[in-house]
Amino acid sequence: MERLEKKSKRNAKKISGLFLVALLGGISAFGINWLIGPKQKAFESETTNMPVYQTSNFPASTTVLPDFSTAAEKTVNAVVHVKTTYEAQQLQQPSIQQFFFGNPFGDQFGQRMPTMASGSGVIISNDGYIITNNHVVENAKDIEIVLNDNRKYTAKLIGRDPATDIALIKIDEKNLPTIPYGNSDKLKIGEWVLAVGNPFNLTSTVTAGIVSAKARNINLLRQKQQYAIESFIQTDAAVNPGNSGGALVNTNGELVGINTAIASQTGSYAGYSFAVPVTIVKKVVSDLKEFGTVQRALLGVNIQDVDAKLAEDLKMDKPEGVYVVNVNKESAAEEAGIKEKDVIVKVNDTPVEKVSELQEQISRFSPGDKVTVWVKRDGKLKKFLVELKNSLGTTEVVNKDIIQVLGASFASISNETKDKLKIKNGVQVTDLQAGKLMKAGVRPGFVITHVNRKSVNSPKDIQNLLKDIHGGVYIQGVYPDGEIAYYAFGLE
Repeated sequence: MERLEKKSKRNAKKISGLFLVALLGGISAFGINWLIGPKQKAFESETTNMPVYQTSNFPASTTVLPDFSTAAEKTVNAVVHVKTTYEAQQLQQPSIQQFFFGNPFGDQFGQRMPTMASGSGVIISNDGYIITNNHVVENAKDIEIVLNDNRKYTAKLIGRDPATDIALIKIDEKNLPTIPYGNSDKLKIGEWVLAVGNPFNLTSTVTAGIVSAKARNINLLRQKQQYAIESFIQTDAAVNPGNSGGALVNTNGELVGINTAIASQTGSYAGYSFAVPVTIVKKVVSDLKEFGTVQRALLGVNIQDVDAKLAEDLKMDKPEGVYVVNVNKESAAEEAGIKEKDVIVKVNDTPVEKVSELQEQISRFSPGDKVTVWVKRDGKLKKFLVELKNSLGTTEVVNKDIIQVLGASFASISNETKDKLKIKNGVQVTDLQAGKLMKAGVRPGFVITHVNRKSVNSPKDIQNLLKDIHGGVYIQGVYPDGEIAYYAFGLE
């Protein structure tokens, strides 16, 4: 009995010990939870109520994204698909591999197959005048226009201008949708614009971007002509082959440029595209419509940008304006009093900071127009009233046929040049593009002394001697290195 009681006491102690351990564990757990519970709760509260940071300076509730739908609706029906056909080209004979394994041309080797291309155009009048790029329609045999509603027309070439890569064509139709002119001068860097065209034959395509730069010179057109005018609007709106000649519009649906080129090593869009400003387009199109060729005004100077080194040499406070490398003989600039080493800083009331800006300003005028040109000479600001001239050195209307057929610009030569070349008369070919002279083999710099054995003393003589000729033309002259040359071609 006594042994049983001792055993019961030992069991009771064990149970009491276990209860005490459990009780202490519960108290500990409660204490720990009491200690950390409020802190964790506070942390969770801070997490759920953290402020939301935005990249905009405006509250999220007031941020408004641009809406391009209105501009797209206003313009998409006035942008057309331009399809061109060129003279047939003879296919090459098949190789051995093609003879045995077939070829993509089937049995048409040796036949003459036509070449086709496509681009875009912008309707600017309800009676069918359409703007496109010169390179879209240059040398085309046939031009087909397809409207956004799939109606098709054959277009007539009104005129083209390789210097700006602009051309004007027309279809016979009425009540067509149009895109009104905007003002490219008012475009700001960072402003939204839309490109409308037919990339890769995907009709009525609209892409959006911003104006990345203005008055951009990429030396695209100057590769073919000396007097090319490059003052492009640069954007990051996606433009691809087929967009050429299409519209660049602002968010109001107004035409601010004609898409012309892309910066690409692959032939496809790589981030930047370029458009001819509508301020240039309007003047070119107006001249093409009225005269068939552009009545281009020239200062008659060779120019370059002013960089930091040149500004230091000229003792200028900072780089500004456009430096006059030399002045052409009997040019508008020479007659006004502008000299070599002058720095042109303003045309009328518009400052010019680089060559492309000066070219853009002068391109808005016609031969015979008078402009005020401000220059810096020896640190002093001087003003000159300049009466602009044409490529023939006159202020008269230039004959469409002669300029386009010859494909050249001319300048008078100095007495020093005459003495050096041992000639008594002549005019120099200063610019060449596609035309009779280039096809005949004439190179830039050639001095024409005679046309059909008659002396040439001024650029105007070229036009006068050729205006009534409808047959063969024989010219002779000399190159600056003394090489004497003769060329013959037909005007028909």
